[in-house]
Amino acid sequence: MALRVKSHWHDEDGERSLQDVAGAIAFISWRIATDMAINLHGQRFVYDSDEQRMAVIREYLYFQIQIVDRMAHGVMDDADRHTLIVQLALKLAGHIQDNSMDLFEPGDYGKPFIDTLNQRSAEYAELNFTDEGPSYPFLRHLGHEVQTAMGEREENRWVIDQVMDKDGWDVYKKLSRALRDLLEQ
Repeated sequence: MALRVKSHWHDEDGERSLQDVAGAIAFISWRIATDMAINLHGQRFVYDSDEQRMAVIREYLYFQIQIVDRMAHGVMDDADRHTLIVQLALKLAGHIQDNSMDLFEPGDYGKPFIDTLNQRSAEYAELNFTDEGPSYPFLRHLGHEVQTAMGEREENRWVIDQVMDKDGWDVYKKLSRALRDLLEQ
């Protein structure tokens, strides 16, 4: 079943703060990331644990934050872009914290998310992103990180191809459409 992403404001004439936009993007990004994790399982890739599934969700979130950052670059000034990305990261860290607390033992899951986000941001910064979307190396990086998160199982050896050839593009298309809708209004 295809994921339906709602990306229009109910009150189209209302003012939106960058925090409001970041909250909407975080909600959409979370739904996309969890849908992609479910999709991988549906494609017969195997998770050994909820920790692996959550690690895959985090990788899709890091990827999406990079997309938002790159797309915002052309339409916002640097200060607004920085505010949007920081607020988005904090909202997603909150989603990670809440969902991880539900699945695992109590602990701090938000700070490690932000720490790894900073690392991934440096890695993705070296990779090209154009008006047509993420480059092959950009998608390959996502595929590599998802494959690493899923472990060495024989069933998962081709997950990098699934992520690079299909899922990464699906994420980009859904998120970029939603982002354009949210920023235009």
